[in-house]
Amino acid sequence: MRSIVILFAVFIAISCKQETKKTVVTMKEDVFALADDAFKGRETGTPGELQAAEYIAKRFKEIGLQPKGMNGQYTQTFNFKPSSNPHEQAGFATKNADGTLTGTNVLGYIDNRAPTTVVIGAHYDHLGMGGEGSLYREGEAIHNGADDNASGVAVMLKLASEMIKNEATAKNNNYLFIAFSGEEMGLLGSNYFVKNPTIDTKAVSYMINMDMVGKLNDENTVAVHGVGTSPIFKQTLFANNDQGLNIAEHVSGVGPSDHTSFYLADIPVLHFFTGQHEDYHKPSDDAEKLNYEGMDKIANYILNVIKDLDDAGKLNFRKTKNESEEVPMFKVALGVVPDYLYSGEGMRIDGVSEDKAAQKAGLQKGDIVVKLGDLETTDMMSYMKALATFEEGQRAMVTVNRDGEMVVVEVTF
Repeated sequence: MRSIVILFAVFIAISCKQETKKTVVTMKEDVFALADDAFKGRETGTPGELQAAEYIAKRFKEIGLQPKGMNGQYTQTFNFKPSSNPHEQAGFATKNADGTLTGTNVLGYIDNRAPTTVVIGAHYDHLGMGGEGSLYREGEAIHNGADDNASGVAVMLKLASEMIKNEATAKNNNYLFIAFSGEEMGLLGSNYFVKNPTIDTKAVSYMINMDMVGKLNDENTVAVHGVGTSPIFKQTLFANNDQGLNIAEHVSGVGPSDHTSFYLADIPVLHFFTGQHEDYHKPSDDAEKLNYEGMDKIANYILNVIKDLDDAGKLNFRKTKNESEEVPMFKVALGVVPDYLYSGEGMRIDGVSEDKAAQKAGLQKGDIVVKLGDLETTDMMSYMKALATFEEGQRAMVTVNRDGEMVVVEVTF
């Protein structure tokens, strides 16, 4: 009889262990789930956005994060009124006002009872069926936003999972993971959180943001913005790069993603980005097109940075120049998509628009513009300053480096 009891106890223990064992979900599985047609593009204020929020909250719970939203939940809601003017952004509104919709942030927490907290975020909303933000011109279609930004959410979930699994590696900060909504409508979710925080934001050491990290290129280039927002960032970023990444660093803490909301609250920020591409803001931004090995490299790199900064205390904040304010005004366009990840000399062309000046002149993707007229273009800023000197109808000789050969073409603006 005693042996039967022992066997029964062992069976119960094994069963309990099997029930409590966490299912491992890969980043690829998370991206395919979030970029599924069922969510209809995750537009803020729609049923698809809420279903995506429920998926992320479920993942937070499976990983073992504590809820850190409103009223003991994983969610934090905000009310807003969409803009009917394409030149204006949506704005916050009081509940039940005419035309008001509700957006939902999702928040999970690792409480190490530390005096400081690190925020790790990524927006999960996208463009729904298209609309003003879409670059698709053939009618309504589901914009699944695999790179923008199911990729960032998947990396965030990977980081949370690794940090829970290896909790001893980062114990000197608390860690708050936030999936923001309303980013595409004007950083609504991150702006709302900063103004209505569920933690003491004065104790936030720094914020990490990931937006479009799913298409690491063959050169392994990842852009990191906000490097100048704390004196410690630059050395930390380069000391922890064991993934063979080519870091394209940008000083400014201001940019078109959620890290800006934290920077404007005097919090150091780092924003990770693998660049724009031909599927950006189009229905073709689908899960099967992402570079999942590249996402794994980026996740491991960010985890290295987090671990290194864990014992650094509350980081010093430093204001930076707003690089977007230095961009000159243009009267003409060349008709190209610049390669924002290119860190060599000149301005490399990442795409050529149909029936525009560049295409008519024979410029190609991969050409590196080194001279516009008589003006040298050594980098993106010098290229933009040179372009700003031309008027519509003017002609100019453009010199490009094409596979090591200098090619000169005439362009009519």
